[in-house]
Amino acid sequence: MSDLISNQKFTDLNVWKHARQLKLEVYELVKGFPKEEKYELANQIIRCVRSIAANIAEGHGSFTYKDQVHFCIQARGSLSETLNHLIDAFDCGYINSDTLKRFEEQITSVAKLLNGYITFLRNAASQQPKQ
Repeated sequence: MSDLISNQKFTDLNVWKHARQLKLEVYELVKGFPKEEKYELANQIIRCVRSIAANIAEGHGSFTYKDQVHFCIQARGSLSETLNHLIDAFDCGYINSDTLKRFEEQITSVAKLLNGYITFLRNAASQQPKQ
């Protein structure tokens, strides 16, 4: 692993920072959901949005690029799951179309950063000397 990556903290990663911001905004959003959704949809959204940044962090702590990519792909799945749950919230009338659109744009932005990071990791892996 290169010194650039091994010396960088996961909290320095732009993709992690954006995933964290998404998480914080989702936390605020679900506070407005009906009480009966506290342990249902709200809980599901919180769990999957937490998983995005958590997987990026876990991957960063992995030893190989292959493992880092694996966790980033898991994060990408959680990102899609978050959007799905937000669409559910829209379908239930808990959020309006403007709110859904704003979150869709934010999720797309995080996805682009995450895809770029995955590409970076895959390129770094391909440049490692073969043993």
